[in-house]
Amino acid sequence: MTPDNELISNSTRPNASGSKKTHSTRRRASAVLASLAVVGISAAMMAPTGSAVAEPAPTDAPLTAYSLATADTQSITVTVEGAAIEPVARSGFDVYVKPKPKPKPKPKPQVASAPSGSRSGSSTPSAPSRPQYSGGGSKEDWMSAAGIASGDWAYVDYIVSHESGWNPNATNASSGACGLVQALPCSKVPGNGYNPVDNLRWGNGYAVGRYGSWAGAYNFWSHNHWW
Repeated sequence: MTPDNELISNSTRPNASGSKKTHSTRRRASAVLASLAVVGISAAMMAPTGSAVAEPAPTDAPLTAYSLATADTQSITVTVEGAAIEPVARSGFDVYVKPKPKPKPKPKPQVASAPSGSRSGSSTPSAPSRPQYSGGGSKEDWMSAAGIASGDWAYVDYIVSHESGWNPNATNASSGACGLVQALPCSKVPGNGYNPVDNLRWGNGYAVGRYGSWAGAYNFWSHNHWW
């Protein structure tokens, strides 16, 4: 009822419970917004500190063989031979450059001598080192004593006649060849190069060894005029 004693129906009475629900919802929304504001302010204040914490602290680079070698790298000082050698300081080390030794002189090449019995090569003549022949005898006696077969005597006679004229002491002034067969060099004749038997014995071995026989030596001499 109203003060005027009027009746008010239930349908027009204000809803007290609905009003309470509205106020409660508004309070919750305000609390949520306040919480969000506090969180935002806290995040803004903590942002610089958080970024600083996130960055890793700088650390020293590890020591390795490469880093040590790079730190101790040295340059080499080369000095001219004969100059004063001074120590060069490089990171606590003393470096000395040792001069190269002088090269040894090369030996002079020796001139090879001509082969035995050769007439084509030149050699330095030398004075007779053995006594010349002063004994007698005939060419037949000498060839027989030297062991030359009588069937070869004609070939031997032809060559010796042209080489020395059967003079046991004949010497070639330019080459130094000596004796009946003009042995070259004279020093290679066993015994004495001026002894007719020794000379012919050496000539017999030379003719057989070089030309196969006295006949072969004769054929070569007749075409070349030396043997």
